[in-house]
Amino acid sequence: MKVILTGELKGHGGEGDVIEVSRGYANNYLLPQHRAIPATPGNLKQLEARKHHIEKREAQRLAEAGDYSKLLDGKTVTITVKVGDAGRLFGSVTAAIIADAIQEAYEVEVDRHKIETHGTIKTIGEHPVDIAVYRDIKAHLTVKVLGEGVEEAPEPGEAEALAAADALDAEKAVVAEEASDEAAEPEPEPEPEAEAAEPKAEPEPDPEPEEAPADE
Repeated sequence: MKVILTGELKGHGGEGDVIEVSRGYANNYLLPQHRAIPATPGNLKQLEARKHHIEKREAQRLAEAGDYSKLLDGKTVTITVKVGDAGRLFGSVTAAIIADAIQEAYEVEVDRHKIETHGTIKTIGEHPVDIAVYRDIKAHLTVKVLGEGVEEAPEPGEAEALAAADALDAEKAVVAEEASDEAAEPEPEPEPEAEAAEPKAEPEPDPEPEEAPADE
């Protein structure tokens, strides 16, 4: 069954596009929800008359979608959750949780139905997520899931850098300790100089005896 879309239908097209769907899908969903109208000759004629206005609105939607995607494309949003053994989550990170985290981090409102997680997020780590903004325009984000009380794993190469820094700090501490010990040791006292021995006085010679006067 052919229908004319009245607005964007994810995976099918946008306003004014004529698509073919099953009769059940059209009668049970598209037509009751006013997402499409039957592609009758009369509706097709009206579509042709409105084509210019539809194209103008479509160009505006594409421009707005491009601006919107730039607000989030390449961004990272962090979500902290409770985890069990081996980093497994108690539950999973849903599209609604991601939408709330984006709103809190970047003040950008996101329709949770447009968030594509590429599978269930049930482990800590980084997970790629897409937001189907409009038509083929998407914003690509990274959801970083952290566990409560679990230290974040270092980036590649960061562990080696941290180890090298720790080794350098330890080496500096040893050098400083050795320098401190050397400064604390008392300087040896100089030995007293030996006093010069005084020269011994030579004994004075005994006086010579006087000669007795001769008798006359």
